[in-house]
Order: sequence, then structure tokens, then C-alpha cells
Amino acid sequence: MSIPRLKTLVRPTRTTRTTLTEGASGRPDEAPATEPSRWKALLLIGLAQLMVVLDSTVVDVALPSIQRDLGISDGNRQWVVTAYALAFGGLLLLGGRIADKWGRRNTFTVGLIGFALASALVGAAGGEAMLLSARALQGAFGAVLAPAALSLLSVMFTDARERAKAFGIYGAIAAGGGALGLVLGGLLTEYLDWRWAFFVNIPFAIVAALGARIVIRREPAGSRNRARLDIPGVILSTLGLVALVYGFTRAESAGWSDPVTLVLLVAAPVLLTVFVLVQTRVPAPLLPPRVLLERNRAGAYLAAGLSVTALFGLFLFLTYYFQVVKGYSPVTTGLAFLPMIAGMIVGSARIGTRLTPRIPPRMLIGPGLLLAAVGMLLLTGLEAGSSYPALILPAQILIGLGMGSASMSATALSTHRIDPADAGVASAMVNSSRQIGAAIGTALLNTIAASATTAYEAFRAGEGAGAAAAARTLRTQALVHGFSTATWWAAGILLVGAAAAFVLINTGRPAARSATPPPQTEQAPSPKPRSEPARTRC
Repeated sequence: MSIPRLKTLVRPTRTTRTTLTEGASGRPDEAPATEPSRWKALLLIGLAQLMVVLDSTVVDVALPSIQRDLGISDGNRQWVVTAYALAFGGLLLLGGRIADKWGRRNTFTVGLIGFALASALVGAAGGEAMLLSARALQGAFGAVLAPAALSLLSVMFTDARERAKAFGIYGAIAAGGGALGLVLGGLLTEYLDWRWAFFVNIPFAIVAALGARIVIRREPAGSRNRARLDIPGVILSTLGLVALVYGFTRAESAGWSDPVTLVLLVAAPVLLTVFVLVQTRVPAPLLPPRVLLERNRAGAYLAAGLSVTALFGLFLFLTYYFQVVKGYSPVTTGLAFLPMIAGMIVGSARIGTRLTPRIPPRMLIGPGLLLAAVGMLLLTGLEAGSSYPALILPAQILIGLGMGSASMSATALSTHRIDPADAGVASAMVNSSRQIGAAIGTALLNTIAASATTAYEAFRAGEGAGAAAAARTLRTQALVHGFSTATWWAAGILLVGAAAAFVLINTGRPAARSATPPPQTEQAPSPKPRSEPARTRC
């Protein structure tokens, strides 16, 4: 036996506490917890995730300027957002499996470079066709990048306390990035140009890609999935997710009775049902049923999706409320979201990090969503003359603290007891649930708000007729009434998410699961035959 190999075998004895903790697979891990570059890698992973999340909302504030500069019609302007969402949501499962098959570091790097190039094309777009194509390309590379980033995190951090800190930082980025995108979009659009909302991605992507090649040197042995790619699964899942995301997105602008909307919303569950049936019959499924059938992961996916459903609806309402009702500028609108961002960062990076190793996940996700629901309930009292410091500020803080705490724990739980070879697709699932939740929340809650607004105007139509000022006042009251009605629904969605967390998630606290490893674990044979040669080869 060679001397280097002997050192490898001796190392676990010196670091028993960290190497015998529960990893992404739920079994004692060997190498990732002692990976010296894991904290540097976390900075790069966080930077990449921030770019992906920012681009889902940064365009919202910049959209009026984009439409004016490029001459995009009102009917086509939604495609600036939809093109990105469709490619991102539709290709996430494929992106996760690519990371499992060809290596997470390689996939991470390719995703970063592709995202930077697509961002450059968006910023340089001289017309509508180029802009929409580049936005779709951005979404496609985002679908490759996001699951690779999260799966890298799950296999590199295995110690319970370190894992909590790492996922706390990642969760803060995932939870607060959407709101931060509104701030950044407003600042760049008002003081520079809308193109800089996309150009700004390029230097960060280059730094992260170069850093990944230097810092992330290796992945755990046996963590790749070498099976053949499931082509039927790729086609069915992509078509099903695209139909679902586009169906809800189209419903926002064309209405729920639109024939195309109805076809999409009927086709989506049919395609996804066939996809699930195919996954139970093919030898190497794109989404192995075991990923979804573990109740704790299923609970994490459901809680993450429902929380984003409520959150993205809120982004829409408050953005319109600030700009249309209050008359805020784009920059002021973005800055008005800062308390929510601060709450998300504190809830994830501070509260979530401290409590995750000490309490079961359901006792963080469930109460977190309940706290966010309380904040939503406060906003149901919103009126045209409501005070920002007295009502909106405390509501945003409660929502931010609750969402941040819940998001961090749900993200960490999304790879609970997962085989390392499935870490990419499990990470893709939590991103898919959020992407679908965002599409549903934006479309469903906006439709509810619009219907409530119309009903309010019809009910009060006889009051103040003939006076322009009274008509404007009535319109403003109707808008706020619509926002308030939809916020009731958002609060209800959060309550359902909290109930799902309490009912489905039953695992204990991470520290307790990993504190008493079985004796002589180092001499025990590996449960995975494919990893045995790596443990015995000299």
C-alpha cells in the first residue's frame, strides 16, 4: 500500500466528528466535510445563485424602458419575462441530471459562462427578436446553473452545523434575491440604462467561473450518475413544465377562459402524468421516483413552492401599489422593499443558521410560514392612504423573517438523505417547485386581484359618476381593494404551506441524527457497491 493512500485511510480517525456526520445522502460521509475550499466555494455558489434569482425580477422594473427603446408591442412585452421563465422552468430537471452525469463543477462552470454570454446578448439587443431569443438562452443556462450550484453545496457540506451555516447563506440569497432584483432594476434603469441590468452579470459570472476551476477541485467519489440519459423523460418533462408555466403565465394576460390557456393547462397535467408513469418503467429515469417518495423531501418541495407562490404575488401587488397608488419612482419602489430583504437575510442567515442544528426542520419551516402569513394578514388592511411605517414596514419585516427562516430550512431539506448521484436532480426539484410557484402566484393572484377590482368598480359605479376626480379616487380604491383581496389568498396559501410542513416533515434535528454514529463505521462496507473500489483500492 502506498504512503499517500495510507494517509487517506488515517485521516478519518483524526476528524471523526466531522467525517461521521450525516451528509447529503443521510449516511456517514468521508471526504466532503474536510474539503478545505468549501467556504470559498460557497462564495462562488452564492454569487451564481444571486445572478439567477436577480434575473427573474430585475426585468420587472426595467420592462417599460425596454419596451420603449426596442418598440415592443403591449401584446408581446410579456415575452421578455415569459421567455426566461419558460426556458428556466422547462429545462430544470434536465439541468439537474446533467450535473449528476457530467459533474457538478463542470456543469456549474458551463452554466456560468453560458449565462454571461446570454446576458451580453440581452444587453446588446437591437430588436425584439434578439432580445427574446437571448432571454430564452439566459433561462436555459440558468436551468443548468441553478441545480449544479445547490447540488455542489449539498455534497461539499456534511457537518450539521457547517451545513446549517452554508444553507443559511444560500437560503438568504434565494429568498431575498427576488426582492433585491427590484431594487437593482430600479437603480440601474433610472441612473444608467436598462441594458446594465444584464451587463452587470458578466464580470460576476467570469469571476465565479474562474474561481470554480481553482477552488472546487474535486467531488466525492461515486457521486456521479453514469446512467444513460432518459430521452423520453427529458421530452415529456420539458413539454409538461413548459405547458404548465406558460399556461399560468398566459392566464395572467389572456384570461383563464382563453382557448390556448385552457389547452395548455389541460395538456400540462397529462404530460406530467405520462412522465411519472414513464419514470417508473425506464431503467435510468430522469427523475427517479425515490427522489419524490421520501416524505421529508416532498414536504420541503411543497413548502418551497407554496411560499414562492404567495411571495411573487406580493411582489406584483406592492410594486403596483407603490408606483400607481403612491406615485413612487422605480428607485423608491425598489428601496421600499429593503425591509423585506433585510428580514429575509436575518431570518435565513441568522435565525435559520442558529436553529437548524438544534430543532427539527418542521419546527422552523412551519412557524416561519405562519409568521409570514401574519405579515400577509396585516397587508389585507391596506388602503390608499395607509402609512408605510405603521403598516407596510412591520408587515414586510414579518414576511421577510418568516420566509427567510422557512426558505433556508426547506432548501437544506431538499437533499435530505439523497444519494449523492441524485443530488443534482433533487436540487433541480426544489428550483422547479419555486419556478412553478412563481408562475402560479403571479398569474393566479393577479387574476384574483383584477376580478376583485372589477367587481368593486361595478358595485360602486353609481357613486361619484361624472366627476373625473371622483372616478380616479374610485379607481384607486378599487385597485387597493383588489390587492387586499388577493393578499387574503396569499395568506391562505402560506397557511397551507405551513400545514404541509407540519404534516409531511417528520425528521429530527440534524445534530441528533448525526451525533451518535454506529461503532466502527470506518471498517463497515460501503452500502453502495460502486463506491467500494474507491475505498479498498491501494
